[in-house]
Amino acid sequence: MLSTTLEAGLSDYAIGAKIRALRLKKKMGLVELGQHPGLSPALLSKLDRGRLFPTLPTLLRIPLVFSVGLDYFFAGAREKPLVAVVRNAERVQLPERQDGKDMSYRFESLDYPATERRFNSYYAEFLPVARDDVHLHTHAGVEFIYTLKGRLHVHIDGQEHALDSGDSMYFDSGLPHGYRRGGTSTCCAIVVTTA
Repeated sequence: MLSTTLEAGLSDYAIGAKIRALRLKKKMGLVELGQHPGLSPALLSKLDRGRLFPTLPTLLRIPLVFSVGLDYFFAGAREKPLVAVVRNAERVQLPERQDGKDMSYRFESLDYPATERRFNSYYAEFLPVARDDVHLHTHAGVEFIYTLKGRLHVHIDGQEHALDSGDSMYFDSGLPHGYRRGGTSTCCAIVVTTA
């Protein structure tokens, strides 16, 4: 239970209203937002209405969904030009699954600290998997993949496309899609998404 002083201080940031504004701007419902790992519709509803203040781990997940930096919730209007440098060792890693089991890929954000991003860019490493099935997902916007090394199988709406080193692909990410490494050699790519 928070003290009255802490509640008043946190209320001044209007985090719930900012989450709601981001969600409505992207035309995203609570259920759709709740499909992201670590977020549930019930929790989001409480945050949205200002009935609950998010924990820091929860608050860190939300900016990744909406392409904003954590400072979006705490800073006023941007006073300086947007410049964000991401050091290799400081990349935010986004595993395919929270439990880390049977992962077929791992993404690292290449632009996370940048506030109000118009797109998201990732370095993706595709892992060997014992299974042939591909975990399909959808998200708003479009996706671009540039294969840096190895062979990547991209499944989109029931079709498989093989990309070799140097190949690229652009597609509507609202279609069910997933990834699988081809062969035994290392496979990595740059992935850019928009919403």
